[in-house]
Amino acid sequence: MKPYSESCAQNQVPILEVLQEIFVNQQYVLEIASGTGQHAVYFGSALPHLTWQTSELEQNHAGILAWLNETKLPNVLPPVVIDVNDDQWPIEMVDTVFNANTVHIISWPEVERMFAGIARVLSAGGILCLYGPFNYGEMFTSESNAHFDAWLKSRDRNSGVRNFEAINQLAETHGLFLLKDVTMPSNNRTLVWQRAPNVLEAP
Repeated sequence: MKPYSESCAQNQVPILEVLQEIFVNQQYVLEIASGTGQHAVYFGSALPHLTWQTSELEQNHAGILAWLNETKLPNVLPPVVIDVNDDQWPIEMVDTVFNANTVHIISWPEVERMFAGIARVLSAGGILCLYGPFNYGEMFTSESNAHFDAWLKSRDRNSGVRNFEAINQLAETHGLFLLKDVTMPSNNRTLVWQRAPNVLEAP
């Protein structure tokens, strides 16, 4: 039985509208934390010029494969194991990274390690696209986001809605510069960065 996320079903259409604009010239997307696999098959079907590489913790691979085996999309690849805490990922280089609804779930040190991993695999001039809720000026953008943050912290005090400024500063330390900050439904945002050409990461 395929796993199903209602939030994925609700947000995939507005996210696709953004991706159709920014992924025109992209070729190879690494999706970090593919979750159920719904985003991968929906975006992969709508954007057939892309190779879409799914990834997840190993225990979630069966659910993703259930979606992939049903749709049989030639451009959506089976998941690789990626834990953002690992110093090495099983991906050498991509020109695009996509992630939805992760940075508020994991701890801040894990967010930092995720961006370090992205910097290792994202090519010069590559695109990073991040979807989710964010605070601005350390203020919630809606009452619902404040309630969501409280719920997150009740489950794990190290989680919570992140501040845009902190995320953007972290991106800049890895040579990523903001291209777009798009308002999305349900008080979410899509943030898009581009990696500067000829960026060299410290070994």
